[in-house]
Amino acid sequence: MTPSPTLKRYLPWLVATALFMEQLDATIVNTAIPSIAASLGVTPLSLKSVVTSYILGLAVGIPLSGWMADRFGTRRVFFTAIAVFTFASVLCGLSVSAHMMTGARLLQGLGGAMMIPIGRLSIVRTFPKNELLGAMNFVIIPALIGPLLGPTVGGLIVHWTSWRVIFFVNIPVGLAALYFVWRYMPDYRAEQRRPLDVPGLILFSSGTALLSWVLEVFGEHTLDGMTAGLLFLLALGLLGAYAWHACRTKFPLLRLTLLKVRTFRIAVLGGFVTRLGVGGLPFLLPLLYQLGLGLPAWQSGLLMMPAALAAMGMKVFAPGLLARFGYRRVLLVNTIMIGVTIAMFTLVDAGTPLAVIVGIGLMQGFFNSLQFSSMNTLAYADVEPADTSMASTISSSFQQLSMSFGLAAGSIVTAWFLGGVSQTNQGQVTQALHHGFAVLAVLTLLSSAVFWRLRRNDGDSISRGQSVAPTAEPVTVTAQ
Repeated sequence: MTPSPTLKRYLPWLVATALFMEQLDATIVNTAIPSIAASLGVTPLSLKSVVTSYILGLAVGIPLSGWMADRFGTRRVFFTAIAVFTFASVLCGLSVSAHMMTGARLLQGLGGAMMIPIGRLSIVRTFPKNELLGAMNFVIIPALIGPLLGPTVGGLIVHWTSWRVIFFVNIPVGLAALYFVWRYMPDYRAEQRRPLDVPGLILFSSGTALLSWVLEVFGEHTLDGMTAGLLFLLALGLLGAYAWHACRTKFPLLRLTLLKVRTFRIAVLGGFVTRLGVGGLPFLLPLLYQLGLGLPAWQSGLLMMPAALAAMGMKVFAPGLLARFGYRRVLLVNTIMIGVTIAMFTLVDAGTPLAVIVGIGLMQGFFNSLQFSSMNTLAYADVEPADTSMASTISSSFQQLSMSFGLAAGSIVTAWFLGGVSQTNQGQVTQALHHGFAVLAVLTLLSSAVFWRLRRNDGDSISRGQSVAPTAEPVTVTAQ
């Protein structure tokens, strides 16, 4: 059936709210780790499992989400995901031990993992390609501002109240989301059920979880080089084994042959490479503001806000830019502009006016938001309606890996240039961080080469409305 105007009006808000809740929670807890450790009577280092268990939940849940949506329907799975996430949030807030907190965060990660790909899948199947850009622009904003607001909001909550409030704030949001899911969420599912690829799930999830964990702890230097290298090779071996397995089974967990679709491959792999540079910014910017410029933590957090505001404003301009210039030209130029913006932070020091820093932050937020909106919508330009579930799962899995790689890249670059530098010497710290920004800028500029493979008319079905609504897809749809 054709989605109703009411469904189209409420669905982007619903998905954006759930995505914001998940993205905010993924980063807000990091600020509260010292307070949580003190409350539970353990050392902050021993709570590393609180972060890694959430990553493990994401690694297992994301590749499983596509199969579950096809089997049980998007409404039921999305409703269950939010319910699990909200219930796990309550358990986190009530935790009386590190073990209870770790288990609750694992459950929270499983719920959060289902939100991202299934929410995106519902958007892709509800809106025809010529309306997809506007809907995805709206939904992508929480994914951009959540990580920026997380540390600031977490710090304010811990400062004024208790760390438990960080998790309890999810309760009213989650309950409201459950109501709107049951009322407005469409129920898409595949007519032909495919069996669950259990061996593939074990190989891919274990490889992804191990790789994400290694990159996380390697960035914090809690593993020696030999151990980290061996675990890194083991993770790659598991992922390689999955690729071999996927090519030899009829119903793989992730159908990697979908990467043969050129625009999908470029969007997914191009996004992966671009995030190597962009993903390091949340790591370097607070260090620049606090250690380099000597600003207090709250003011450092406020300087992250212009990027969030620009990300929201971008959605007004993105459709017009893509319609006029096309995906190839926008992605090529915009990737270079991101690299230039990152390079501009090499000019920021203690004498730089705050207005200039705010201006750079605004440009950074605008270009980043335009980049991710473009890549996320281009991925579906030439994907058949029957493959949208698989495409959403693959895209989300690669994004999870790219987030880990990006944070690790920022950590490694920072450690390389800050090694041996006294953190009480603002001038030396600032100079070292300038080198780090220069490296990330070069990485981002090089990533623009991926988008040279695009053709002039790629993505026109989305940016210029040269398509019809996807009414022939092999799914059943019900919406209240």
